[in-house]
Amino acid sequence: MAYRRRVLDDALDELFPHLAAIAVEGAKGVGKTATASQRAATVLDLTDPSQRRSLADNHNLVVQLRPPVLVDEWQLEPSVWDRVRKAVDDDATGGRFLLTGSASPGRGVRVHSGAGRIVSFKLRPMSLVERGLASPTVSLRALLTGDRPPVEGATEVDLPHYVDEILRSGFPAIRELPPSARAVQLDGYIARIVERELPENAVTVRRPAALRRWLAAYAAATSGNATYSAILDAATPGESDKPARQTVTGYREQLTRLFVLDPVEAWIPAFAPLTRLTKTPQHHLVDPALAARLVGVGLDGLLRGQGRRTTPRDDTKTWLGALFESLAVQSVRVYAQAASATVGHLRTQNTDQEVDIIVEGVDRRVVAMEVKLSAAPTGHDLRGLNWLRDRIGDQVADRVCLTTGPHAYRRDDGVAVVPLALLGP
Repeated sequence: MAYRRRVLDDALDELFPHLAAIAVEGAKGVGKTATASQRAATVLDLTDPSQRRSLADNHNLVVQLRPPVLVDEWQLEPSVWDRVRKAVDDDATGGRFLLTGSASPGRGVRVHSGAGRIVSFKLRPMSLVERGLASPTVSLRALLTGDRPPVEGATEVDLPHYVDEILRSGFPAIRELPPSARAVQLDGYIARIVERELPENAVTVRRPAALRRWLAAYAAATSGNATYSAILDAATPGESDKPARQTVTGYREQLTRLFVLDPVEAWIPAFAPLTRLTKTPQHHLVDPALAARLVGVGLDGLLRGQGRRTTPRDDTKTWLGALFESLAVQSVRVYAQAASATVGHLRTQNTDQEVDIIVEGVDRRVVAMEVKLSAAPTGHDLRGLNWLRDRIGDQVADRVCLTTGPHAYRRDDGVAVVPLALLGP
């Protein structure tokens, strides 16, 4: 399959000639090796036992090979991280090392942070721009300036297209498969995590079926803030013999370490008069296709409104609405990273105000975003955006509503209405 350029490629092309070492991290199957390989002269694949043994026996191998050297799945031999760090201390010439990893080091494994020597980037599944769905006409980077850039453009991408994209996934090797093969691959991805990835990372899974039920309950909480106890109750309805909270907490930590869970942290402003904000993360899997598969609702069912959320509070948003929001979050995170921005969400403790996505730039100003399944939002849909603007004023660089509609435009009240397919970095 021909390589399809990623948004991260621009950052790598700009920075790698000047930085000695870059780590590209992310879940299995997002395309880390393919992206890093575009600029590597030598590849050490640590999933190959012979190459892993060679590196374990000779840590200096990484500095003896022709650069740039790519160490693939470096976490399988964690000591290589510190050897690369030392090599950078000795010679900081740009373009020497690339490391890819689908997990952070396991519990009890100590490595230096790499701060100042190894720069880390996260690669996520393909954003809508990377999938080639449409040519973007609205730039997130431009919105972050606060200059109210023009908002225009049209797309033929509609709701059924977005549903298809949710189900196709952003995993490069999965999305081009026919539906039946894609379903098998997604099921296999989940099974591999439970049956192989966790055990290979020193996690004992005594009850695989219980873990799968917990994952399904977590998936049903996508784009929501259900408590972890509510997720556990949803996974074990009517059961008195529930997994211990400590066991489930361990699973959750390890699944996050494997980048399978990708929650959005609550946004807590550093310099703004906002109080009573929840600190609860918003739940997301690395790809909404996994969530859809775990819950078990297909294309026709999603379009008919099928699919139940984990808790009654979550039911204020339809299951399709939750998945569409997760698709939006997935893409916005890619574009935000390109702009050196961070992504969070906002909800007050009494839940009377909420903003789906907060993108915070390097100057602390934010683009506040609502995500709506409708083609054209109402004033009621935008109340959270306007509430935030009223509270923190010019700190809000722009207000955006991401929709499934055909046209991008600015409303009279200044809110940018942008079809998700037309938003880009």
